[in-house]
Amino acid sequence: MLNRLRQRSKDEGGFTLIELLVVILIIGILAAIAIPSFLNQKSKAQDSAAKSQVTTLQTAVETYATDHNGSYVGATLEALQTIEPTLKDTSTAEAQELGKAGAEEYEVESVVTNNKTHKYKLANVKGAITRSCEPAGTGGCPVGGKW
Repeated sequence: MLNRLRQRSKDEGGFTLIELLVVILIIGILAAIAIPSFLNQKSKAQDSAAKSQVTTLQTAVETYATDHNGSYVGATLEALQTIEPTLKDTSTAEAQELGKAGAEEYEVESVVTNNKTHKYKLANVKGAITRSCEPAGTGGCPVGGKW
């Protein structure tokens, strides 16, 4: 029995060089297709965190207005951070100081922490909400600059 196993192992030569090269070529082609799509995902995830933070800012501002007779006057980033402590987290996105905060309007903004160029804004003017982002057409910001 042992003799038959030795004879059998001598008969099998393994893979040929051509077979190995074909497998390496196939793996290379698959990697060339997959790697570029994975590289952009980190940027999109950070942009998504900034969008989420803008929505959290909006909720905090509306909560502030509820506590102050419907007025947004006096709403500061510090006041919003006491309402919503998660706004202090700057690991992926950083909340910016509020823009114009009047009796019936406010503007909030969040910036992606790692590059400081991707900005997401939300403005509420008398109940009309507009969302904008820059630079348009990169990361999670659509080509039109509106999200």
